[in-house]
This record gives sequence, structure tokens and C-alpha cells, in this order.
Amino acid sequence: MIDGFLALYIFMLAAFTGYEIIARVPVILHTPLMSGSNFIHGIVLVGAMIALGHAQTPIEIAIGFLGVLLGAGNAAGGYVVTERMLEMFKSSKPAPGKEAK
Repeated sequence: MIDGFLALYIFMLAAFTGYEIIARVPVILHTPLMSGSNFIHGIVLVGAMIALGHAQTPIEIAIGFLGVLLGAGNAAGGYVVTERMLEMFKSSKPAPGKEAK
């Protein structure tokens, strides 16, 4: 099992690295990165479901359920936001050769 201080060190290192990477992303790449992060949220959701399946005590079940609930909301919300962003890039003009009816 991972020692508490080692787990805290890994978490802090991951948070710092993630912040530094995301802070340097150009605005034009935001939408493709959001789509990729939605994929990661799906993996997190699967992990939360596995953890919930192995839960035995009521507190473990409650934390697992909360993890599944938040993971599902995060994944679904990410797809909604990505869809809205992609709608902004669509042209409002009809395509050449197609007339408005």
C-alpha cells in the first residue's frame, strides 16, 4: 500500500504538473483538449463504479456513490460544453449550392 506522505507527494506533483501544462495551452486547442478530458472522465467514472462495487461498509458505499454521481455529472457536463463550443465554429451561412427553403 502507498504510504500517506508518498500519496500526498504524488497528488501534489500531479496537481502542479497539470496546472503548468494547462496554463500553457493556446485558446484554439481548448475544444480538442476538452474532448480528450471527457474521455478521461469516463475512465474515472468506471474506476468509481469498480470502487463502489467493492465497497462493504455504509461509509464506503456513500463515498463510492458520491464518486459515481460526481463522475457521471462531470463526464456528461463536459460533453454538453464541448457540443456547445463546437456549435460556435459552425458557419451560419448556407453551404454553396444549397438554398434556404
